[in-house]
Amino acid sequence: MAVVAVIACAAGCDAIESGGDSPGSGPDASAGRAVSPLVNPDGTKPGLAVLTSETDRTAGRRLIEGLATKGRGPRTGYERDEFGYAWMDTADGVPLARNGCDTRNDLLKLHGRNIQFRAGSDCVVVSMDLYDPYTGKEIAWKKAKAAEVQIDHVVPLSYSWQMGSSRWPESRRRQFANDVLNLLPVEGRANSAKRDSGPASWLPPDRRIRCAYAVRFAQVALKYELPVTAADKRMMLSQCGG
Repeated sequence: MAVVAVIACAAGCDAIESGGDSPGSGPDASAGRAVSPLVNPDGTKPGLAVLTSETDRTAGRRLIEGLATKGRGPRTGYERDEFGYAWMDTADGVPLARNGCDTRNDLLKLHGRNIQFRAGSDCVVVSMDLYDPYTGKEIAWKKAKAAEVQIDHVVPLSYSWQMGSSRWPESRRRQFANDVLNLLPVEGRANSAKRDSGPASWLPPDRRIRCAYAVRFAQVALKYELPVTAADKRMMLSQCGG
């Protein structure tokens, strides 16, 4: 465990340690608004629920243990456009594709509550309530302040590029960038702080959600046969008690 702590701090201890348990973010804070990643393998159910039982945390560790590891490669050649234009509805092979609504609005509809649409639209969300799993906060969101909620790529696009997606065909990168399994609407500031970090250098501010976050990160990496760094894998295991 001491080795993990040293590696984590070398990779960004301030980011990991910032923020403790948020008000209202106890184990039941997401009750009725989120499901466990263990019963949501395709990401089509809302939210990200805390893993509280030892049975679930053990199952999470088993899943994480299946990840391959390698060093993070260069970022050379990475551009967001290598994954298609943002929030395209035409990325085949993922849930909710080609339904006439872009990926961002699909995610807001999937995870939000008390949703209001633009007049004459059943797609464009203009207001909603969101429970943010990363901070444990309730957010009353309006499109006029769009940046208050951002869509996080759980496994960041740049991270995936450095771990092997640079060699994928563009169609697979488009799938990765628009797959609901790899996407969560969260507080904008938390997403901005994360940038392209792996779990060794950034974890959600609400400590209670960190095992579930590690499991979701692993689910995405396993689905797309992406390795993670050894430091990231150790950190992910430690969040689930490993």
